[in-house]
Amino acid sequence: MLAHVIVSGRVQGVGFRFSARQQADQYNLTGWVQNKSDGTVELEVEGSKDGVHAFLNDLKEGLNPAIKVDDMKVDTQQDEKGYSSFSIR
Repeated sequence: MLAHVIVSGRVQGVGFRFSARQQADQYNLTGWVQNKSDGTVELEVEGSKDGVHAFLNDLKEGLNPAIKVDDMKVDTQQDEKGYSSFSIR
């Protein structure tokens, strides 16, 4: 399963990308995360359906106390892109 996500809120300058990578590693997920110029964070994550859903739930919770997620736009699909690791861009 693949999920493409745009996260808005207090998500830049608070360790979001690092925390997302750590959490993805916990669920054996692959993909990438990057800051966008509009203040949001964009990511793609792929792996097992249960792992992706658990990861997305963790994102909504904020991952660490400094992060505040206001909104998440999530598009999912069954076809994966074959990422070999989870990277910060």
